[in-house]
Amino acid sequence: MFKILKKEVLAPKTILMETYAPLIAKKAEPGQFIVIRVNEKGERIPLTIADFNREQGTITMVFQEIGKTTNLLGTKNVGDAISDILGPLGNPTETDRYGTVVTIGGGVGIAPVYPLSRKLKSLGNKVISIIGYRSKDFVFWEERMRSSSDELLIATNDGSYGAKGFVTDVLKNLIDKGTHIDRIYAIGPAIMMKAVADLTREYKIKTIVSLNSLMVCGMGMCGACRITVGGETKFTCADGPDFDAHLVNFDELMKRLNTYKKEEKISFEKWKEEVGYGA
Repeated sequence: MFKILKKEVLAPKTILMETYAPLIAKKAEPGQFIVIRVNEKGERIPLTIADFNREQGTITMVFQEIGKTTNLLGTKNVGDAISDILGPLGNPTETDRYGTVVTIGGGVGIAPVYPLSRKLKSLGNKVISIIGYRSKDFVFWEERMRSSSDELLIATNDGSYGAKGFVTDVLKNLIDKGTHIDRIYAIGPAIMMKAVADLTREYKIKTIVSLNSLMVCGMGMCGACRITVGGETKFTCADGPDFDAHLVNFDELMKRLNTYKKEEKISFEKWKEEVGYGA
């Protein structure tokens, strides 16, 4: 059992939870993830490690309450426990001193971008971070991102905070101004990562994305997280989650992400009726 030490509502339906998991915290690196079960009968879901503290033995997760399991997790409070947390899983993000690096986060994808930006900056890179939200109401971790970046650029879809538009609009403006960029990392919704890849392919800028495919085991055995990269089948959990954005078949990824939407909705509605959620 993993005790919840901190819970914070960051934005509408966006929750931060900090849990005591010393063995995971000891080995965690930017880019890795965990697989959790809220209770012994719950489904397994992957969540990116948003932060970790080796000295205190804690890991931080940031998630959106979307379906049954994330809403169930959201009902937990400080002092409660999560049944199972497996990790750290996946390969750490490859980092080095590249020069000028742009890190891009969209929505809850901003959370894992934070430790990555922090590490890239510690290695001597100039880090320009671009973070995008739906609106001002959804802004979170701005100060964390500012502290881990040499320059922070913010965009909102409706223009209620920062620049109006998408992260790709901000990125294109940056490139058009003549900013030299050695490498780009992007984490967020699949459609956002695809848009970034389509843009940077034109400019031949090396771009790495962290994929959020369907996942069950998290260890490369079940095959649920398979994707096509460079014409070859890869497993997100064992071979990734980071891949060359210009080689990823995003159309296939997005199609697979929608495979169980109907079943997920039925399960969520049934659970809400059973527990009286939202009543």
